[in-house]
Amino acid sequence: MHAADIHLDSPLRGLSRFADDDLARRLRLASRRAMENLVRLVVDKGAHALVLAGDIYDGDWRDYATGQFFARQMDVLDQHGVHVFMVAGNHDAASVVTKALPLPGNVTVMSTDKAETITVDDLGLAVHGQGFASKAVDENLALSYPDRVEGLVNVGILHTAVSGAEGHARYAPCSPADLERKDYEYFALGHVHTRRVVNKGHRVAAFSGNLQGRHANETGPKGALIVDLAVDQEAVLSFEPLDVARWEKVEVDATGLRSIDEVFDSVERRLAEARTITGDRPLLARVTITGETAVAGTLSDRVRLTETVRSIAERAGVTLEKGVSQARPPRADGNVEDRLLDAVRQRGRELTADLGLVHEMAKWPDRDFGLELRRSGLLDLRDDDVLRRITATALDALVAKLSPEVS
Repeated sequence: MHAADIHLDSPLRGLSRFADDDLARRLRLASRRAMENLVRLVVDKGAHALVLAGDIYDGDWRDYATGQFFARQMDVLDQHGVHVFMVAGNHDAASVVTKALPLPGNVTVMSTDKAETITVDDLGLAVHGQGFASKAVDENLALSYPDRVEGLVNVGILHTAVSGAEGHARYAPCSPADLERKDYEYFALGHVHTRRVVNKGHRVAAFSGNLQGRHANETGPKGALIVDLAVDQEAVLSFEPLDVARWEKVEVDATGLRSIDEVFDSVERRLAEARTITGDRPLLARVTITGETAVAGTLSDRVRLTETVRSIAERAGVTLEKGVSQARPPRADGNVEDRLLDAVRQRGRELTADLGLVHEMAKWPDRDFGLELRRSGLLDLRDDDVLRRITATALDALVAKLSPEVS
């Protein structure tokens, strides 16, 4: 079994917006419940080993209860004879993990000094790994991983930003080719919270993603990978969802809709579909309305939009994280007002394309709010793509405000 980025006791961001105290309480315990689901899955599937590819914790503990909880879960696996191999990631580097409670004998914490190999002869297994000695590791750790042990199943564990993992800090950067050259049957990766197979074919490497989405940008099913392995055979992966609450981005295309009721009917249908897919677990949704519609101006009223969509979401059994409109009015047909709107659009696009000017305009909000926005995982006001998106959204909102509505 392969899991990573558990971030035990990490708060789910944005809970203050949720009026339901019971839901907020459940979400605060979500990372623990997901960890319990993982342990139950390992036992139920009869897995021989569990590998944890870093960021078990979420930084320094507020109290020892976090470590005690993890130790108790490892005790459960010890009672079932399950081997556990883990590496420290950037959030639980040696400076934090060294104060951990003693773990049972079935748990091996891989060295942070250099890559090492641990063999389990009765399983025919060789595990290679190295944890983070500090919170920011910028060298390519994969290059120093040991050669495969012939005659055994070889599994590597690495917390890394493999090239192509945009949006993540470049810790322990490496390339897919670096991993493939080690010739292990499987490389279990952590750090990237989106599940992804990096290398396919004879030598598989994969990110399991995190166990529980923590905010609106960590959407979709979260869980662990079940990995079937044999010597010199291709690893066979299957995903098992373990999250106890799920975040989704629900997009509603309002193109061609001519009344506000039609738009909100579409919102209700899309939320109902999302609710069905999610099953029994709580669903937290960000609803975004897109497309060209005659009621784009009405949708730009953020307060009315949010309250209306929140009511619709409640009827569907969904908790609304945010409701936003990126809807645009239909294209101009040539009269004076339409030509004015075209001119606004054109000038707006020119300004948006001038990244130097946009960065200059972003300096004061970044100075006042940038650090908190980055810490919360919401925005990085120094990022070109983020600024392009913000300015494009602002332009759409301005045009919508200026547009006459079709009755």
